[in-house]
Amino acid sequence: MQQERRYAFIFDMDGVLTDNMRFHAESWVELFRDFGLEGMDAERYLVETAGMRGLDVLRYFLDPNISHAEAERLTDFKDFLYRVMSRDRIKPMPGIGEFLDTSANMQIRLGLGTGSGPTNIRYVLGLLNLSNTFDTVVSAYDVEHGKPQPDIFLRAAELLAVDPSCCIVFEDALPGIEAARNAGMQCVAVTTTNKAEAFEGFDNVLQVIDDFTQFPPGELIAKLSAKHSPMTLL
Repeated sequence: MQQERRYAFIFDMDGVLTDNMRFHAESWVELFRDFGLEGMDAERYLVETAGMRGLDVLRYFLDPNISHAEAERLTDFKDFLYRVMSRDRIKPMPGIGEFLDTSANMQIRLGLGTGSGPTNIRYVLGLLNLSNTFDTVVSAYDVEHGKPQPDIFLRAAELLAVDPSCCIVFEDALPGIEAARNAGMQCVAVTTTNKAEAFEGFDNVLQVIDDFTQFPPGELIAKLSAKHSPMTLL
C-alpha cells in the first residue's frame, strides 16, 4: 500500500508574513550612513541583498573581511533601529491568518525559514499573534550558511520530516527564491520586495502573488502533486 505523501509550507518571515522589508532597508541605510557609504539607499538593499543574513549584508556592502563578532555587533544595532522604527507599522499580510489556519486543518506541516535572528523572530511573530503557529522555526543562526544557500530550508524540511520535493517555500526576496531552488523546492513568490517580472528567471516558482487572499492552499498542493505525477505519453 502506497504511503500518503506529506506536504509542508515553509515561510520566509520578513516580506511574506508581513510587508516590512522596507523597514529593514531603512535601518540598514541609517547604519551605513555612519560609515560614509555612498550610493546606499533602501532600493539598492532590497534589490541586491534582501533576505540575506546580517553578516552577508555587511560583507557585501561594507567590508568583505569583517569579523563575525563585529558583524554581530553591527547587526544587533541595526536590528534595534529596525524595531524602534517599525513597532507601530508591523501588520499581517492580507489573508495570512486564514491561509495558515486552512493549511494546518489540511494537515500541511508549517515551517518558518528566515534570515532574521531570534530576537526579531520573537518580535515579529508576537506582533502578528503567530508565536505558536509554526511546527518548526529555523533562522540563519541555526545553520552554517544563510540564503541563497539552501541550509535554512533543508533544515526546516528535516525538522518537519517532509521530503524537500514536497515542500513549497513562500519568499519575497531573490536570494530566498534561489535558496529554495538550491534546496530542490518549489516556491511561491510574493511581490512585496520585487515586481513579478523579477521572478521570471526562476524555474521553481509555482505562482506569483500579491498577498494571501488570492488562492486556497489546496490549489498549490494540486500544482505540486501534478509535478510529482509521471508524464502521460500520448
